[in-house]
Amino acid sequence: MHGAHPVSLRDELENTMKSVKIYHNPRCSKSRQTLSLLESGGVKPDIIEYLKQIPDFNDLDNILKMLGIEPRELMRRHEKAYQENRLDDATLSREDLINAMIANPILIERPIVIKGKHAIVGRPPEKVLELL
Repeated sequence: MHGAHPVSLRDELENTMKSVKIYHNPRCSKSRQTLSLLESGGVKPDIIEYLKQIPDFNDLDNILKMLGIEPRELMRRHEKAYQENRLDDATLSREDLINAMIANPILIERPIVIKGKHAIVGRPPEKVLELL
């Protein structure tokens, strides 16, 4: 048997552990709990501190598609920036709302965990176990 090598369970597990991303805010208790839950399960996610590494338009658009929701559903509506920018205005487009999240990343609900083409908001943190 030359050529192809069988993929071991360990290799598969390692690939799974590396293929998980978390959009994380270390100041948020739910985000910290979610990260801890992932790590205690042996997952070593790629940690994206989204307040420092702000996702671009395409990233947010793709995340919304993976979540199967519209931009406003991913927004923290009680944040001051939501009120100040009148983001409850029903005439605002999807593009307007995504751009508002880029301009004010604090508006993005957290944590968001991505594995492959699937994403989930870790609220409650245990919800991310559905992805693993």
